Amino acid sequence: MSNHAPMAFLPDGVTIPLGNILPLKVLPVGIQSSRRYLRIKASMQEVGIVEPPIVFPQKGKAGTYLMLDGHVRLDIAKALGHSTMFCYVAVDDEAFTYNHKVSQLMPIQEHFMVLKAIKNGVSEERIARTLNVDPAAIRQKRDLLAGICPEAVELLKDRRASAGAIREMKRAKPMRQIEMAELMVASNNYTTAYARCLVIASPQNQIVETADGDKGMKNHGLEPRDVARIQSEMTGLERDFKMVQDEYGQNMLHLVVVVAYIRRLLDKAAVVRYLSRVEPAMLAEFQRIVETSDLRATG
Repeated sequence: MSNHAPMAFLPDGVTIPLGNILPLKVLPVGIQSSRRYLRIKASMQEVGIVEPPIVFPQKGKAGTYLMLDGHVRLDIAKALGHSTMFCYVAVDDEAFTYNHKVSQLMPIQEHFMVLKAIKNGVSEERIARTLNVDPAAIRQKRDLLAGICPEAVELLKDRRASAGAIREMKRAKPMRQIEMAELMVASNNYTTAYARCLVIASPQNQIVETADGDKGMKNHGLEPRDVARIQSEMTGLERDFKMVQDEYGQNMLHLVVVVAYIRRLLDKAAVVRYLSRVEPAMLAEFQRIVETSDLRATG
């Protein structure tokens, strides 16, 4: 058996006249003025199509294709006066893979991509034109991790940490940044508001002083009693998270052993017959655990 997944489209694309591409859906009203549409349009004007659309040959009509993924790009190509479009040809007549299996770019990944583009000689202004944003936004992405320690970056690089949350982290010293990153991962909460609360709850000696000697703890207009309450509550939450983390591995080990044991029990016909006669509810619960559990350990 091959270990390689089959390709969803043919490796060699084709250039197709726009009139030979048949859309399968009508774009929503007003999409031409949306931010996403204008960004794709700016990108196509500046560098061309980065991700070719996916089409499928129409049965009975040679040279005609059905658009599976890329309706916005097709509409923009027509608006820009293009006559042809380079596309990949799918091997199956289905659009689920292309429309739903999308990997969203994380803010930290955007930062590294911008840095790489600049290193390769692309100006900030051209990147801004390509993405249809202000050059100041590109500079913000470029400087996103300035002041963030490498350990915290490593923890968050594949997480959906918001740019606002990362900017809040800059108010803390490196050791506190690592603690904040660990808490964000443990709670699966990467919002700016949560990061701000973590900063407010930080000890004063873990906060970065500004150029004028201020500790950067203006706290967005909060009263001292509110700050004290937040610090107390966040300290308790941090303690609970660390306790859960410490116990998680041991609990998982116990659970794996228990599920494996139940699975072995249910492999014995005599046990199943006995439980079905004496404890049918328990048998049903055991079967549910074995069938739905993602713990695949075997005895």
